[in-house]
Amino acid sequence: MKIGLLDSGVGGLSVLREIHRLLPSASLHYVGDSAWCPYGTKSPEVIQQRVFEIADYLLGHGAEILVIACNSATIQAVGALRAEYPLPVVGMEPGVKPAAERTRSGVIGVLATEASLAGEKFHQLVNTHASGVRVITRPCPRFVELVEAGILDGPEAEEAVDEALSPLLEAGADVFVLGCTHYPFLRPVIERRLPEGSVVIDTGPAVAKRVASLLPAAGDGPSGTIHIETTGEVDRLESLLPRLLPGLPVSSAACDMSKA
Repeated sequence: MKIGLLDSGVGGLSVLREIHRLLPSASLHYVGDSAWCPYGTKSPEVIQQRVFEIADYLLGHGAEILVIACNSATIQAVGALRAEYPLPVVGMEPGVKPAAERTRSGVIGVLATEASLAGEKFHQLVNTHASGVRVITRPCPRFVELVEAGILDGPEAEEAVDEALSPLLEAGADVFVLGCTHYPFLRPVIERRLPEGSVVIDTGPAVAKRVASLLPAAGDGPSGTIHIETTGEVDRLESLLPRLLPGLPVSSAACDMSKA
């Protein structure tokens, strides 16, 4: 069964990584919309239009499950996709519920994009799962820029992480939610800058488990194919893949949706 994944850029590769780890024999087809990245600052109408165009492309190439590996795209388009397409559509949402369950200080920090934090879906999550917990949000557009540029460590990444974490730490947060699929690629830097005992929550593994639950049981077969396309510059994508998906056998190409 072929799994189609889409994201605003290369961030969703953190979700692809988790799915491949859990389902190594699955065939994965990923499209990163780097020509339109970031989604977090785009209007809901623009995000939904792009998501539908890429979804049509993935379905035209045989996808039987669709993974919206982007929090901003999920918030703006997953409901419409589920209403339109008769196939499983798996989306992302910030891990507010597990964060609220694990905090000891009663304060959690949510690192996300502007679009995710402004969406009604996020506010519903907080109202439903974080009663009695103080939720502090922090948009981190620099994180997306860093990952798209392949800057996953070093002084520039540390400066951006410190800037994002500072108000959350001052407020007493002890659990930190990575509310954008780009952010797990900066997790090593984030964890180094946090006090001992802090908890970082990434929902990528939970999404992989959800995808696995939708597939028929399979034995140990050959490793599945991983095909990654971009609406941006292929050369840039190919320079990033060894850093983002080290050791994985991937093929890459430009995404031409006019040929869908």
